[in-house]
Amino acid sequence: MSQSEIKLHHHRANRIGIEEAIYCAGKSDDQIGTILGQLRAVHKSCLLTRLSPESHARISAEFRPMLDYEPASRTAFFNWRARQTEPAQVAVLTAGSSDVPVAREAIRTLAYAHVDSLAVFDVGVAGLWRLTERMEEIRKYPVAIVAAGMDAALPSVIGGLFPGLIIAIPTSVGYGVAAGGATALNAILASCASGITTVNIDNGYGAACAALRVLNMSRRTGGAAVADEGDKRQPVAAWSAPSHAAKKAVC
Repeated sequence: MSQSEIKLHHHRANRIGIEEAIYCAGKSDDQIGTILGQLRAVHKSCLLTRLSPESHARISAEFRPMLDYEPASRTAFFNWRARQTEPAQVAVLTAGSSDVPVAREAIRTLAYAHVDSLAVFDVGVAGLWRLTERMEEIRKYPVAIVAAGMDAALPSVIGGLFPGLIIAIPTSVGYGVAAGGATALNAILASCASGITTVNIDNGYGAACAALRVLNMSRRTGGAAVADEGDKRQPVAAWSAPSHAAKKAVC
């Protein structure tokens, strides 16, 4: 294999606050091995995504001790060292257990960046009581990542209950007209709940990166949300659940 096929981006974190990750699907064993060798030579760590168990099993024995691999998310940390994390600021939800691998990719991406998260799995609309019993806990977090397939109703439900940033992940879970996640993506884009953002189908990595951008910028600006009021800029009041007497918004 020619070395010219690989050109790593070592300084990306200096520009955008997020390191380059290696997307392993479609890469040959030689390409992956070359990448790991180049990283080791400059004492760099890296997140690998979409690394199948089969590809992981074929990685050279010289690199295996340097890999922290999780089959469920198909992610690996190379030459990575854990350090103390900040209190969790991201809640990661799934509608069903079948959405967990995608959510795990998001959780592992956050963990690689030393950001802890709260996992809330299998709380979809087929049994809303599972969600409502966790909502007070979820509301404590400024960011929610929500993975859902089929009709992807959960992000819209969260959009009506959660005041923070919502990053939806449509997943490819579902029969027939679910169309490999296209129906879920369109449902999220057509949501009546204002302000929901979405990433591509099954893109847990991208959702986590969106959360990291927001958290990184919050740190740079002192972490206080602000609202415009004429020439003044005042902190946004802490959100609290509306009373039953509050008027309902109708879409």
